[in-house]
Amino acid sequence: MKMTTPIVAAMVFGASMALTATFSGPAQAGEPVELAAMTEMAKPLTDQAGDPATGKKVFSNRKLGNCLACHSLQAMKEQPFHGEVAPPLDGVASRYSIAELRLRVANPKAINPETQMPAYFRKDGLHRVMDKFKDKTILTAQQVEDLVAYLGTLKEE
Repeated sequence: MKMTTPIVAAMVFGASMALTATFSGPAQAGEPVELAAMTEMAKPLTDQAGDPATGKKVFSNRKLGNCLACHSLQAMKEQPFHGEVAPPLDGVASRYSIAELRLRVANPKAINPETQMPAYFRKDGLHRVMDKFKDKTILTAQQVEDLVAYLGTLKEE
């Protein structure tokens, strides 16, 4: 009897790891992703294609994306004060699909509930939001698409 308990535990653990791997597409190893969130983010948020040049402005604007507050990016080394808290974004388009990038921008907590990265296109389920920002997203749908289009240009050299 004692021999079967570890075997059953190993089988259950193995099955749960297989499930996690199945749904963990863009996440870091072992981080489950909400399947509905991935499916939802596979489609663009707007009918108009994202513009990489406009997305680069959203990326670097301290009042919009403010991505450089946490991330570094060699392509923008002329910009001061790159962050060191989050992963560098060099080559990010070689690691993630456009849908995965869109999800990471729109609602990163679907990938990692513990992330400090804000959800740029989410307005519900948030906590401690200033009154002037309640029921508003940080970026518009088009700004998200533009930002994702820019991130999509950042491939490994």
